[in-house]
Amino acid sequence: MLKELASDLARLGFIVETAKATKGKIPRPVFYGENGLPSLRYDIDAYHPVWRCGLEVEAGRAILGNAIFRDLFQAMVMTDVDHLCLGIPNVYKHKSGGRSVTVRYYDKAISIAYALYGHTRVTMPYGLTVIGY
Repeated sequence: MLKELASDLARLGFIVETAKATKGKIPRPVFYGENGLPSLRYDIDAYHPVWRCGLEVEAGRAILGNAIFRDLFQAMVMTDVDHLCLGIPNVYKHKSGGRSVTVRYYDKAISIAYALYGHTRVTMPYGLTVIGY
């Protein structure tokens, strides 16, 4: 999905991951060490430096592989991320025990977002937009 959106995102001013190899990734700093160099970084699919907006686009492992939790956590500690856009499949179909299973990924992602943003025990440091595709 990211590959399909890359040129449109770039026209909007996003820096977009171009490959899974280290050269094509977009590292966002978490901590700075000696000489002001990042000592810990997490990769993000796309980043808009003016809007301070990160974008993660997930697929099959979004819910069942817990990628959504990794994305939400990593965005909490990345510097200069004030908003996260999270692209999630509306549904994910797979085989389990030889039978076809459909998991409503978007609905599950929205439930997770409501739990985090609606709870009084947690204060999220960024805004969140969940996009179903």
